[in-house]
Amino acid sequence: MSQNELLGRVTVRPEVFGGKPIIRDLRISVELILSLLAQGESSEAILDDYPDLEQADINACLAYAHSMIAHERIDRIAVSG
Repeated sequence: MSQNELLGRVTVRPEVFGGKPIIRDLRISVELILSLLAQGESSEAILDDYPDLEQADINACLAYAHSMIAHERIDRIAVSG
């Protein structure tokens, strides 16, 4: 599935979740899915917990996050001690 096709699965409507991006009008936010992934949840576990989701929806969340930061610069360097 192309980047544009994936991004087409993300909807933004002002009257739903205050305009936050959601997946295919399912009232499941991109933010929630990204948070679960960041906490170490597997795609399989997320799909089990949210049976209306498809793997392409999780991929769409990642594509959306990428599109939001693709042109950002990191201005500081992390130093490990």
